[in-house]
Amino acid sequence: MEFLYKEFDTGSRFDKRIDNAEMPDYITKNLSSVFELRPYQQKAFSRFIYFINNGFDDKQGKPYQLMFNMATGSGKTLIMAGLILYLFKHGYRKFLFFVNSTNIINKTIDNFINTRSSKYLFNKNGISFDGKKVNIKQVDNFEDAGKDDINICFTTIQKLHSDIYAEKENSLTTEDFKEQKIVFISDEAHHINTKTIKQTEIESLAKPGWENTIEKIFNQNLDNLLLEFTATLDYEHNNIVEKYKPKVIFRYDLRQFKDDKYSKDVNLLRSDLSDNDRILQAVILNQYKQDIALKNGVDLKPVILFKAQKLIAESLENKANFHRIIENLTNEQILNIRNSSTIKVIHRAFDFYEKENISLSQLVKKLKQNFAETNCISVNEENLEKKSLKKTDKDQLIEQQYVLNSLEDKNNPVRAIFAVNKLNEGWDVLNLFDIVRLYKTRDAKNGKVGKTTMAEAQLIGRGARYFPFKINEAQDKYKRKFDKPNHKHELKTIEELHYHTIEDSKYISELKKALVESGIYDDENDYVKVDLKLKEKFKETDFYEKAVVFENEKKKNKYDKIQSLSDLGVSKTNISFKLHSGQGKVTKAFDDGEEIKEEQTGTTTEGKDVKVNEIPSHIVKNALARNNFFQFSNLIKYFKKLKSMSEFITNENYLGGFGITFNGTAERIKSITNLDYFLSLNVLLSVVEKEISGNLHEYYGTKDFKIITKIKDKFTDVSLNINKRSERAQSQAAFVKNKKWYAYDDNFGTGEEKKFVEMFARRIEKIEKAYEEIFLIRNERQLKVYDKKGRGFEPDFVLFVKQKTAPNITYQMFIEPKGSHLKEHDKWKEDFLIELREKFKDKTVEYNSDKYKLTAVKFYSNKEENEFVKDFENALFDHRLTIE
Repeated sequence: MEFLYKEFDTGSRFDKRIDNAEMPDYITKNLSSVFELRPYQQKAFSRFIYFINNGFDDKQGKPYQLMFNMATGSGKTLIMAGLILYLFKHGYRKFLFFVNSTNIINKTIDNFINTRSSKYLFNKNGISFDGKKVNIKQVDNFEDAGKDDINICFTTIQKLHSDIYAEKENSLTTEDFKEQKIVFISDEAHHINTKTIKQTEIESLAKPGWENTIEKIFNQNLDNLLLEFTATLDYEHNNIVEKYKPKVIFRYDLRQFKDDKYSKDVNLLRSDLSDNDRILQAVILNQYKQDIALKNGVDLKPVILFKAQKLIAESLENKANFHRIIENLTNEQILNIRNSSTIKVIHRAFDFYEKENISLSQLVKKLKQNFAETNCISVNEENLEKKSLKKTDKDQLIEQQYVLNSLEDKNNPVRAIFAVNKLNEGWDVLNLFDIVRLYKTRDAKNGKVGKTTMAEAQLIGRGARYFPFKINEAQDKYKRKFDKPNHKHELKTIEELHYHTIEDSKYISELKKALVESGIYDDENDYVKVDLKLKEKFKETDFYEKAVVFENEKKKNKYDKIQSLSDLGVSKTNISFKLHSGQGKVTKAFDDGEEIKEEQTGTTTEGKDVKVNEIPSHIVKNALARNNFFQFSNLIKYFKKLKSMSEFITNENYLGGFGITFNGTAERIKSITNLDYFLSLNVLLSVVEKEISGNLHEYYGTKDFKIITKIKDKFTDVSLNINKRSERAQSQAAFVKNKKWYAYDDNFGTGEEKKFVEMFARRIEKIEKAYEEIFLIRNERQLKVYDKKGRGFEPDFVLFVKQKTAPNITYQMFIEPKGSHLKEHDKWKEDFLIELREKFKDKTVEYNSDKYKLTAVKFYSNKEENEFVKDFENALFDHRLTIE
C-alpha cells in the first residue's frame, strides 16, 4: 500500500481537479483577509474537497480519518478554519478541537473565537452563508449546541480522556457522541498514537489510553470526521506508517517549506567566547536586525530566546545574569566584541552603526532601553493544568501565554525570552531571530543524535518561521527575497535565524545532522546541486519528437465481485481446538517414578464439530469486537453487499460456513463452556484474518500499459541534490559524452548503475547489427510502474531499440541495476520485471502505425554480469536471430 498523498501526487498529473479545485466563495470570503492563502494551502483544500466529493468510501471506510502532515509555520490552523467553513456548508455543526497542551488551546481560541486578536482567522466583520449570518460559538459540550451555529468545543486530550472515563457535570461524555455527527480536529496529533507506537493491545484493554479514547468516541457515528494535523509524523516507525498510509492526504514537510522560500534561512553562529560575551554578541546582532529593518521601512521588533538545558533554576539564573550584563553594560564591552569577533555579520552590524553615525555610547543606551527587565519574560512556570495552582497564579500564566502568542503585536514590548523546554511545541512566532544556547553538554550516544539536540533542532524549526515584509509591490511578502544572487542585500539579515553556540565541532556536527534530517538546513559542505540535461543531438532525432513510452496505472481495488470469504482466498474453513480436561498425575521423585494411584475418568479423547452459526451470537459478537479487523466499517470495504454483522455471523458465505472441531475428554465435550467458545473463536478469527490479509491488496497495477506519453514530454532536464560524499556524486560525463545512444549528458547513479552503462557500451556493436534508434535513457523518478499489488518503483533505465527489419518493432525495456546486498530486499521488483516480460512476450502494441513491445530483464549486478548478459539477450533478441 502506498501513502494516500503519493497517490494524489501521481493522480494530479492526469486529473487536474485533485490539486486545482476552485476555492468556494464561502471559504475565501469568510476567512480573514489578513492571511492570504498560499498555493500549497489551496492544494491542501483542493485535495480534501476532491476526497469528500469523489466517493472514496473504499479508501479506508467510514468514519473518515485524514492527516495533514504540514511543516511548522506552514499555516495548519488556517487550513483548520477553512475546513470548518467547508464542513459547515455541508451540514456539520459540531466541532471538537483537542490537543495535548493548554497553551495551544488558548492560542487556538484566539484564532477561532477572539475577534480582537491579531491572529483571528475568520472575517472580523462576521461570517455568512447564502446571506445568512452564522455565529461561531465556544461550548463546553454539545448539549446546548446551536443548530445554526458553528459550535466548537476546545479541550486537551488529557481532559477529554478523563471526562470520558470519569463523567462529570458540564463535561463531555460518551453520550455526546451518539446519534450526531461531529468533526474531530486533532492538533499535534502525533501525541495520541500511544497504542500504535507501543502495540500493547492487552494493556490498552485493561487501562485505556488516549488513542483508545479517541477511537471509542470517534467510531460512535459513521458520518464523523477525524482531521489530524502535525508537523511531526514518524515515517521510520512501522506501526505509524501502516496506520497512516491511507490517511495522510497532504504532506508538506519542512524541506519543501524551506525550498519554497517560506522560511528563514538558518545559520549556526559558533564562537569561542565566554557565555557573557556570547550573550552580548547575540544582543548586538538582534538589535542590528531591528535597526536595518527600520532603515528600509520595515516595522520589525526582533525577539531573542535564551535557552537553558534542563533546570528552571538554570534559566532563572540566566535571566538574572542577563539583567546584570545589560544594566552594567559599558562602551568598552561593546568595543571588545567588535575587536574580538571574526563573524562577518557582526562586522556588518558595526559597519552599519559607524556608517549611520551611531556611537558606542548611543548603542549602549539603545540596548539598555530595548532589553530592559520590563521587556524580558521567563516562561518556566508551572503548567496551567496543575490542580495545585492558585487562581492568581493561573491568571498570571494566562497573561504570560497571551504575551507569548502576541509577540509580533506593536504594543507587545518583549525582546528577550528565557526558557527551558516549554516553547519546543505549539508556539507560533514569526519574529524570533536569535536563539542563544547557554550550556555546553551533549547527549549523543553511539553516533546517534541525542534527545536534547533533536529538541533543539525542533525549536530552531519553530524559530525559522518567516517574518513577512516587502519593500516594493512586486515582492511576495511571505517569501524570502534575497537568496543568491541577491544574498548581499543588507535586508538578507532579517531573512535569517541565528543559533548562537560554542565552537564545538562534535556538537555542531550532531546539530547539523538533526537539522538536515528535519529539512530546515542544507549543509553546503555536504550537498551539491547538479543538472542533468538531454543531449542536443538526442533532441534533434525523430525518435525524441515522435516516439512514446508506455506505463501502467495504480488503481484502487474495489472488491466489487467479492461475495464470500473464499473469494478473498480463505481456504481453511475449520480449525481444531483442544479442550483442557484438568486431569493430571503425581509421581514420586525418588522411587523410580512410581505413580501415586488416583482415580481417572473419561480419559478417551473425543471430537465434536460446531459451526459458528450454532454458537450463541453474543459470544461471537464479543469475539469479533476484540479484533479491529472485523469491525463492520472495515468488513464492508471488502464485502460490498454485506448488510449487517448478524449476516456476517450467520451466512454460510461468511463465518456461518466455518466450523470448530473441539477435541477433549468425553466429560469436556459434554460441557463446552461459553469461555471455550470465546477462546476458540479468537483462534479461528486470527486464522481467517491472517488468510485474508495475505490475499488483500488495496491497490493493484493495471495489466495493460495504456498510459502513453511522448518521450520529449516524459524525459526532460532535471536538477539533483546529491551528497558530495555519495558515490552518486561521481560524474560519468566523460564516458557518456560521445555515446550517441546515451540520451543524457551525464549519469549520477550508483556505482552499480555506472558499471551497467559501461557494460552496455561494450555490447553496443552487437546490438547495432540488429537494431537502430538505440537509446538508453536514465530515469530520474520520471517514470513509474506498478506490480499486481500496486507497489510502484522507478526502473533506473529505460532502453529503446528498433528492429532494422520487418516488422520494425521498437522494444521498450525496463532495466534495474541492483547491488547484491539489496537484491533480496527488492526481490519483488525483480519478480515483477520477469512477470512483465513473460506477459508481453508474444504481444505488441501499436501507436501511430508504429509497433512497440514491452520487455524487461532481471536485476543487473556487476558480480553476476555474465548471467545478466544472457538474460538481456534472451529478452531483447528473437530466438531466431543470431548475433555474432
